[in-house]
Amino acid sequence: MWCQVRLTGTKYGCGIGGCGACTVMISTYNADSKKIRHYPANSCLLPLCSLYGAAVTTVEGVGTTTTKLHPIQQRLAKCHGSQCGFCTPGMVMSMYSLLRNHPEPSMEQIAAALDGKPAFSPSLFGSCLSSLCKPEEFHPRDPTQDYIFPPELIRMAEENKGRTLVFHGERTTWISPVSLEELLDLKATYPDAPLVVGNTSIGEQVKPWVEVIQTFRWGEATNVLFLRDILLSLVPELPAEKTKIYRTLLKQLRTLAGEQIRSLASLGGHIVSRGSVWDLNPVLAAGNAVLNLASIDGTRQIPLNDEFLTKVPEADLSPMEVIVSVFIPFSQDVSFSVCASILLFSIRHKRKGREREEKEVRYKQEGKGDGRYTDIKKREAREKFMSKERRRYTDRKEREDGNTVLKLSSFQYPFQYPDLPKEYMSALSEFQEKPPQGMQIYQDVNPHQPPQDPVGRPIMHESGIKHTTGEAVYVDDIAPADGQLYMAVVTSTRAHAKILSIDVSKALEEPGVVAVVSAHDIPGENGDEHEKVLAEDEVIFIGDIICGIVAETYECAKNARSKVKIEYQDLEVILTIEEAIEHNSFLTKEKKIEKGNVEEAFQTVDEILEGEIHVGGQEHFYLETNSVFVIPRKEDGEMDIYVSTQDATVVQELVASALNVPANRITCHTRRVGGAFGGKSTKPKFFATAAAVAAHKTGCPVRFILERDDDMLITGGRHPLWGKYKVGFMNDGTIKAVDLEFYINGGCTLDESENVLNYVLLKCPNAYDIQNFRCRGRACKTKLPSNTSFRGFGFPQAGLSAETWIVAVAEQLGLPHDQVREMNMYKTVTQTPYKEEIDPRNLVVCWEECLEKSNYYRRRQAAEEFNKQNYWKKKGIAIIPMKYAAGFTKKPSNQAFALVHIYLDGSVLVSHGGSEMGQGLYTKMLQVASHELKIPLSYIHNYERTTATIPNAFKTAASIGTEVNGKAVQNACQILWKRLEPIMEENPDGKWEDWIKEAYEESISLTATGYFEGYPTYMDWEKGEGHPLAYYIFATACSEVEIDCLTGDHKNIRTDIVIDAGFSINPAIDIGQIEGGFIQGLGLYTMEEIKFSPEGQQYTLGPDTYKIPAVCDVPEHFRIYLLPNSRNPVAIYSSKSMAEAGVFLGSSVFFAIRDAVAAARKERGLNCNFTLDSPLNIERIRMACADQFTEMVKTFP
Repeated sequence: MWCQVRLTGTKYGCGIGGCGACTVMISTYNADSKKIRHYPANSCLLPLCSLYGAAVTTVEGVGTTTTKLHPIQQRLAKCHGSQCGFCTPGMVMSMYSLLRNHPEPSMEQIAAALDGKPAFSPSLFGSCLSSLCKPEEFHPRDPTQDYIFPPELIRMAEENKGRTLVFHGERTTWISPVSLEELLDLKATYPDAPLVVGNTSIGEQVKPWVEVIQTFRWGEATNVLFLRDILLSLVPELPAEKTKIYRTLLKQLRTLAGEQIRSLASLGGHIVSRGSVWDLNPVLAAGNAVLNLASIDGTRQIPLNDEFLTKVPEADLSPMEVIVSVFIPFSQDVSFSVCASILLFSIRHKRKGREREEKEVRYKQEGKGDGRYTDIKKREAREKFMSKERRRYTDRKEREDGNTVLKLSSFQYPFQYPDLPKEYMSALSEFQEKPPQGMQIYQDVNPHQPPQDPVGRPIMHESGIKHTTGEAVYVDDIAPADGQLYMAVVTSTRAHAKILSIDVSKALEEPGVVAVVSAHDIPGENGDEHEKVLAEDEVIFIGDIICGIVAETYECAKNARSKVKIEYQDLEVILTIEEAIEHNSFLTKEKKIEKGNVEEAFQTVDEILEGEIHVGGQEHFYLETNSVFVIPRKEDGEMDIYVSTQDATVVQELVASALNVPANRITCHTRRVGGAFGGKSTKPKFFATAAAVAAHKTGCPVRFILERDDDMLITGGRHPLWGKYKVGFMNDGTIKAVDLEFYINGGCTLDESENVLNYVLLKCPNAYDIQNFRCRGRACKTKLPSNTSFRGFGFPQAGLSAETWIVAVAEQLGLPHDQVREMNMYKTVTQTPYKEEIDPRNLVVCWEECLEKSNYYRRRQAAEEFNKQNYWKKKGIAIIPMKYAAGFTKKPSNQAFALVHIYLDGSVLVSHGGSEMGQGLYTKMLQVASHELKIPLSYIHNYERTTATIPNAFKTAASIGTEVNGKAVQNACQILWKRLEPIMEENPDGKWEDWIKEAYEESISLTATGYFEGYPTYMDWEKGEGHPLAYYIFATACSEVEIDCLTGDHKNIRTDIVIDAGFSINPAIDIGQIEGGFIQGLGLYTMEEIKFSPEGQQYTLGPDTYKIPAVCDVPEHFRIYLLPNSRNPVAIYSSKSMAEAGVFLGSSVFFAIRDAVAAARKERGLNCNFTLDSPLNIERIRMACADQFTEMVKTFP
């Protein structure tokens, strides 16, 4: 579909079904039931042969701009439900599939359909219920718009009923048997052949069937979505004590992947794959499930137990066997068996010698497998379970009859143990999940503002409709050029080594391979002063690009990579900040900012605290991976570079340098970027240059699109930070002196590390006015991928450090955290540590407004009452202030350019140096031009970002793209307006088109260049003072969470954000940026973690191992308030930048979790002045809620 018929709306995001960008709707006809089934599916996982007889609907089949929009597409666009738009077609298809099956879905069904999708888009949280859009403008659903199931496929299904399908490929034969007997014969003939159902992972395949008897046998090819639906109908009809396992399965199914995977994945395949211990298998094991197997030698049963899950040979399937059905018995004595299964899981690490006996307790059955224990066996099992060795690990309570039972209420049930303490009952309860609801409050425009003036109004994203229809074009959507080739790269497998030899001969022999491109093929410079395009003599991280394979297809290029043989000589490897400090390995000199006299102040304070915090890195995880399409022209060495980048200028410069041609021969084009977050600022120039060298060598167009795992392997992310603090304070909580020391892990090259370090030091006090303050920092050089710019640019790490020492002071004094925060906040006009004047009055207003709007004190009291009544569940709440500044510290970096044309028909074309990455830059530029020229938005069109029209533009970053490019567009439009004024004065009743024609007749130029010289920022690091930041953004966020002390899981209950946005040019876009930034911060602080091996190999290379926030992680109540009556005299129309400000506000969730953990620790008599590192994930939460179970883990070797 993508390559042959150019249906490019379906996007390739990750290749493993983890992001949903490739979602399509599959429709199949069942010749037996005569029914048609519609379901969403990840097209990246679907083998083509499996679609024989199926109808596939892509986003183009739902609605287009040339035919008719579907209501889903219209609502999603008009409710501001897209940002970069890359994953939006997948969202549309998920919801469309739901509507085809459920024309009036419930909110729970909608939430399930979107579950697992990236939570980048704001409107998925409920903005469609706010004043940001107008529901009265929505069209009703028209069922006649939906395609019918093709009659010819019905005929095919009827004719092919009972027919074995065989497809022969070059390397693979696909066989679809129609009977169990045929399948068993095939398995005997081809025992190593994989069996495929949904291909969500390799599993088993048989015809699905369900047999209802006293228990239930599930056909192993039953997809898990069907299993969920059957259980939902079954559970209400049976006694509660019989369905505990079934209800637990339903709970697991709610969090098992997304709806696309659940629609395809088979129960048997899921069991056999054993991909994750947290999916269905542990529940089935605890429920004593039995697997019924078959082969040509007969049938047998095996228990689904730990031996099976760990693939012990005698407890596993043989190569010729398949699972015929899964036997899931009714629940029995769950109060004991669930207790045993959970506690044995914990104890097994400590007592491996007793493992077999414990398993026998769980799985021994009487009779023919009816799942029942006899009373004798129960007593024997209990006696074994409650042996003396185990008693010292459990909190005991004696019953009147003398039997010892566990006090932990999660393992017992109240109707059996009425004397269980009430506060322990919380372990039985689950988080109550509700669909998220949003509220957005902003100040409307002046009622006297002309209706056609769009500034200040929530205008829809200019590409919003195209996002939802899949018509928005990204780099890989560009049609193939004649003679096009594809490139895949060979990367280093060593973190630091000399390259002794490279043998590409075998790769060149592969069919379809055209060339291998290495550093020797670069006619000019190989990279810049800090980093090479292609490694030459040495590799400096795992993922360093050594050469590129250029072939006729991407599959050929990818397969040939393994044929390249490279010999290395290993060198010293430094990976961590601690190792870099030990080896004196740094990218920068130490920098320092100091105010007052820190050492003297420490002599006068009542107390001094010292501590440290570690903040982990973060992957950008833009949905569109790095993408380049290079088309060489036939003369003068000219070349067109279509690239997904934030900085087309540096791409042009590096490509020209590498090809040894003037920059005017290289033209870069960027229409839109499918997400960037800082990650496409410095790296795309290296990918573009590698592809350009390949195009130069072959003379052909070259397409270079990174796979998700390669993108994550090669590129760096947010800088990990190690911060140390020393704080001096008085007994009332006033902080008198702070001394900070920071180290960031820059990776293998300088990249943006010096700039990130600068912002860490400039912004590390956050919102706190400390009269005696010192901070120092260095960037460490390691053999990891070079870390780079990321949304927030060092402040999310530094700000978390500030809040950590604030909390440490509050805990040391026994004072409320909010009291210490408020006491030390900026309140009046004063100076920052770098001697810049600051007026913090709006910071105080945001703080007070957030306290009021969030009902902070009432909810804190309610949380404390909840915590008194619940031992295993705790609530926490935190309120965090923020002082943030956007922009660059050097004036040249803030300059911008624009070019505006007016055509004779009155239409206007706007060009500028900004890249559209989903932040709404192009939309706001249209608003600026409309306002300045006083014409409707429909008259104006944005041209792509290209170096042909706008040369030398600085990168789109630091949140100021709208401000600086808006100033340039404004300047160009004002020049044009001034030229047109005499014409308009002569003909005041004329129309815009008349004025334009008259101006042309009078030889008045209808083209103008706009320029903004930039904010006058500077920083003198020798003196530690300057004016590095143009203005400040103030905000306060309040978040409430609930944690499960037994599992470490948490639920985001509510978040309120009050933010000083100045006068918002577009409230819908600004609120979307705040929400999206907050969610990205939520990921940074609570779940996203990059893992490396001791050798420097990154483990987290896709959505299966690296988890970003999904729709289910959005707070149930998410409320954004833009502070009214705020002005910013520095920026265009008194606006402020919002793109990065929201990230740090996600720390309010981090500290709300910490608050809940502190409540648990306090109840257990533990120290509440503790430090939690980021990300504060499930494991860290669980271990911080210390109890007898975590002590077992501590003793594990």
